[in-house]
Amino acid sequence: MKILVGVKRVVDYAVKVRVGADGVNLKNVKMSLNPFCEIAVEEAVKLKENKAANVSEVVALSVGPKQCQETLRTALAMGCDRGIHISTDLRTDYMELQSDAVAKLFQKVIEEKEKDIHLVLVGKQAIDSDCGQVGPALAGYMSWPQCTFASKVDLDGDGLLVERETDSGTETIKVPKLPAVVTCDLRLNTPRYATLPNIMKAKKKKVDTYKAEEFGVDLEVKNKVLEVYEPPSRKEGILVDDVDTLIDKLRNEASVIQ
Repeated sequence: MKILVGVKRVVDYAVKVRVGADGVNLKNVKMSLNPFCEIAVEEAVKLKENKAANVSEVVALSVGPKQCQETLRTALAMGCDRGIHISTDLRTDYMELQSDAVAKLFQKVIEEKEKDIHLVLVGKQAIDSDCGQVGPALAGYMSWPQCTFASKVDLDGDGLLVERETDSGTETIKVPKLPAVVTCDLRLNTPRYATLPNIMKAKKKKVDTYKAEEFGVDLEVKNKVLEVYEPPSRKEGILVDDVDTLIDKLRNEASVIQ
């Protein structure tokens, strides 16, 4: 089995973003591997470590500017075997390069460069655009089965048994036969820290680079973002002395209870 895992470079989750005239300001901002993509990488590496899965190779794929090489090196340090970088100077936070185009680029890579992929693992969403569309769109373009919001992935014969998150709990879906696309949710695993020796080894692993224009995919924006603005600041809270005072304020000042 050969696994393709998507990794996206996003603003670090701990950074307080600032909004400028053209959206979120990305200059001099710490960028890192999208947390949900990190979970997807960990699951791919865990499957490779499971001898029963018979995983021959884990390939990390990233779309974005040249700095995505650093993101790919993080995935390689975690255990991926090699990387593929689709280079573009377009912003990847939905302002310029959107989910539909990214899914089609993934499709082209599978059809033209990596024809023996059996499983695609991606994060359920990116923390910049929060779209959660690349995985399902790719499954649709490839006519492959998909399991979204996966919280547990088990081997099941020639396929997978996937437990997925829902609004009312979880449900289990059986994929009878691969290939398939799985999007990874928060509770699927806890990503490992890359050790210093593996970070050094990652520098020597192969990363193939292609220009996005080579694949003949329409990269034009389909949905134009009209405005990006910061949410209003929250008012400072107050401390109350007892429950009766709290209930009185909720009823008479906030009007949230009757």
